[in-house]
Amino acid sequence: MIYFIIYLFLEVVVSVNIASMLGGVLTFAELILSAFIGFIILANFKGTIAENIASLNAAKIDPAEFQRLNLYTIVGAILLIVPGFLTDIIGILLQFGIITKMLVNRFVSKSQNRTDSTRVHTKTKDENVIDVEIVSDDTTRS
Repeated sequence: MIYFIIYLFLEVVVSVNIASMLGGVLTFAELILSAFIGFIILANFKGTIAENIASLNAAKIDPAEFQRLNLYTIVGAILLIVPGFLTDIIGILLQFGIITKMLVNRFVSKSQNRTDSTRVHTKTKDENVIDVEIVSDDTTRS
């Protein structure tokens, strides 16, 4: 709840400052234009998915990053549709792949990365042993 109140406060402060610089007509035009862009992004989402699938097949991104990139594209488009200057700024930033990759790297838990890397490097002694059966050539037994 506190995060929503902080968001509302920031949205009002940013919107009032930008709207006072632009004026009423340009503010209205910006709201309509950003909503239109958001709808276009949602309508063309099939192409974005195709690009991300091609990147996934070329091993440029992993499946988890594939999901996050698609999620950020949808969230960014929805934020563009929602009226407000702060949401428009965040929505535009989420449309750029480099920004979303920075967000993914920033908010993915570092402990998850540490456990993955330690799992690769830690081996027990038994993993380095090769099981061999020795067969004697001597056919005479006592």
